[in-house]
Amino acid sequence: MNPLSLVTALAAALAAFAAAPVLHAQPQPIVPPTQAEKVEPSPDSDAADVSMLNAELFYEVLLGEINSADGDRSAGFALLLDAARKANDPDLYRRAADVALRARSGDAALLATRAWQEAFPTSREANRYVLQILVALNRVGETAVPLARELALTEPRTRALAYTAIPPLYARVGDKRAALTVVERVLADDLEKPARPEDGASAWITVGRMRLAIGDTAGTLDAASRAQALDPAGEGPAILALELMDPKQPLAEPIVKRYLASGKVQPEIRLGYARALADAQRNAEATRELQTLTVENADFPEGWLLRGAQEAQDGQYGPAEQSIKTFLDLVAARTAPARPDEGQARSLAQAYLVMAQIAEKRGDLKAAAAWLDKIDSPQALLGVQSRKASLLARQGRFEEGRALIRGVPERSVADKRGKLMAEVQLLRDFKREDEAYKLLQEASAAAPDDADLLYDLAMTAEKLGRLDDMERMLRQLIKQQPDYHHAYNALGYSFAERNVRLPEARDLIKKALEFVPNDPFITDSLGWVEFRMGNKEEAARLLQGAYKTKPDAEIAAHLGEVLWSMGQREQANAIWNEGLLINADNPTLTQTLKRLRAKP
Repeated sequence: MNPLSLVTALAAALAAFAAAPVLHAQPQPIVPPTQAEKVEPSPDSDAADVSMLNAELFYEVLLGEINSADGDRSAGFALLLDAARKANDPDLYRRAADVALRARSGDAALLATRAWQEAFPTSREANRYVLQILVALNRVGETAVPLARELALTEPRTRALAYTAIPPLYARVGDKRAALTVVERVLADDLEKPARPEDGASAWITVGRMRLAIGDTAGTLDAASRAQALDPAGEGPAILALELMDPKQPLAEPIVKRYLASGKVQPEIRLGYARALADAQRNAEATRELQTLTVENADFPEGWLLRGAQEAQDGQYGPAEQSIKTFLDLVAARTAPARPDEGQARSLAQAYLVMAQIAEKRGDLKAAAAWLDKIDSPQALLGVQSRKASLLARQGRFEEGRALIRGVPERSVADKRGKLMAEVQLLRDFKREDEAYKLLQEASAAAPDDADLLYDLAMTAEKLGRLDDMERMLRQLIKQQPDYHHAYNALGYSFAERNVRLPEARDLIKKALEFVPNDPFITDSLGWVEFRMGNKEEAARLLQGAYKTKPDAEIAAHLGEVLWSMGQREQANAIWNEGLLINADNPTLTQTLKRLRAKP
């Protein structure tokens, strides 16, 4: 380890354990654990207490302090450690260790703390110093004994809580697999035969977090399951499983759902579950969870915020407006500081952006601009400028709007990418696909391994009618990144839409569903290809399932056409009416109604 980082690493680790007995047992499911408060060597140990020393030791300590103050910390350390041994004084041992830490000398600090521990075998403070210094020096294998001793000195009633400090303790070590081995060995009793269920559950959550740190997702889920078996109502297993919720990890979601069915639920966890569902495009389920959340925890502002954002995304602007206003009322009712902190500012910015979007959709550009003017969050700058650019473009001032996006500062690669995609979206929204294509083409040429850029370029080529280019790029993408499911779906759907190569289209779409089972948009593609192949009953079944999961205007267009072709015109008109309520401007829906001369 770089010696300059020793004090920082040690301080953070010391804080993790020192704080363990007073931690609150509250879940922190969405936001990662906060960085432990930095602890430097104790301010009150800037000089040793010499009041009880004889003249000789007094002089030795004084000389040690003078050397340390003058910058000769090596000599100062040696004198202080010698004085500590002669006086058998824990304060002098601590002072010697602190001087070594200030000198960035981990080995010297370890020498002092081990001497301290030998002199005072029952000292918990000395043991903690030894443990943290070993961790900071990356001598992970030697931490088993002091870790076990630290836990043995912990009161039984706070042991489960103390376990939560272990993953942060080892967060910076180089060999995390070795750290996992040490922790599993030290916690073996509570993993196998815990004295209390909550101790066993906390031990398994600790092991789960250590496994997650080395990328062992299967082992992490196994640990979460074992923890939940011991403590079915505990938040820990659900929080851990939430972090792994993904179509590729089907065993994670049942752990979360079992917790949600167990009784009193922490609102942050239901919020996290709803967010995970929304990210997976399972909007109907996400909406149900958010409705439950805002009924059970009506005074929880964040639930109303996400509910409003979800409703706006689904085109339900009236309910969305009401939800966001409820969020704003709850925030205003809080006893808040004069200026919101970063998290509050970010939430308020999201709320104002949703309100601006609603106003813009209603054609009230003045109100939209007023909502945007309320936002005072540097993190939201690109989002604000993008909305303002759209408002300007609607007023015929497209280039002014484009300049707003281009003028956003770039502090990182992510900022540069965000600006690119915001400009591309603006061009698309105002039917300037050829310019969007050129912009994406330049960006993709500069980053040929960027799968997302290549995919966006292919989709833009399709809109321009450059179908051969689109197919070439999508096949290149599949070869370049075989698990990029969007490419399979896009190519298959393109074939189905043009009514060509339908067997291959179905194979491509089914391949996409292997990566993301039950995805409503990909299921919509499969239903559409089945319809093109004449399998109307199967098409209707697939499309009804997709529409139930994700009420979407384009899925409504496809389902309505299938029902129309089956003679179920009343049902078709009802679905189309719902689709128009969701998005009356959806091109697939409007073109379908025009082609079939339907008037729902």
